[in-house]
Amino acid sequence: MAVVEANITMMRRMSNSLTDIETLTKRNLIRYIRIPELLIFSSFQPIMFLLLFNYVFGGAIAGPTGQSYINFLLPGIVVQTVLFGTTATSVGLAEDLSKGMIDRFRSLPIARSAVLAGRTLADVFRNFLVVVLINAVGYLLGFRYTGGLLYGFAALVLLLFFGYAFSWISATVGLLAKDPETVQVVGFIWIFPLVFASSVFVPVETMPGWLQTFAENQPVTITVNAIRGLLLLGSTEYVGKTLLWAVGILAVFVPFAVWSYKRTS
Repeated sequence: MAVVEANITMMRRMSNSLTDIETLTKRNLIRYIRIPELLIFSSFQPIMFLLLFNYVFGGAIAGPTGQSYINFLLPGIVVQTVLFGTTATSVGLAEDLSKGMIDRFRSLPIARSAVLAGRTLADVFRNFLVVVLINAVGYLLGFRYTGGLLYGFAALVLLLFFGYAFSWISATVGLLAKDPETVQVVGFIWIFPLVFASSVFVPVETMPGWLQTFAENQPVTITVNAIRGLLLLGSTEYVGKTLLWAVGILAVFVPFAVWSYKRTS
């Protein structure tokens, strides 16, 4: 009987936690509706990257096996976009801290992880909209899927899951840095080396030998290669490695972010 009651209590707690997460996710999504400029201007930057790199470097750089540069570039740009988008998680949490919202949340009988999960899940929705927009612009520039519709859907799911994992790193940064201005600076410091020392813009083979070792094995390059393989070749070669990176990041930073949240004052 005691075991049954314990199971019922556990199920109620899980149900309540899911309800808390749903409520806080809606809260963050409503913010995008009330302040649409956040979504609009967060879409401008990746479009500018896509246009500038395509037209500035497209004439000098060709994709592997002579494919068009836009086909090589766009999968890298969408990965860069979701990574840069994760900085909204850290900035949003830092703003909530500075305005006293986190203190209010902590005084409520809600799950400790709900505030963080609600924030990161809302960012998945934002990333989805921005990625769809980037793909539409890429299509106008000449990008074409050649891997098939099913592989295209798999690439989207993999991309959003990878971005979700990195949102937990950003959540930790936001909780530790606390000040919104500091977070805006720190938020990009750790992302820039991963993005630019990767296969996002150029093939890794063109880099110096000492840099290739890092670039070939870091998560951004592996994810970009996975997205390119799915979209252009219908290949799943790098998908497993990408999932391992994402799951590993979640395993480390979800409990670390929750711990940081509990200790935040």
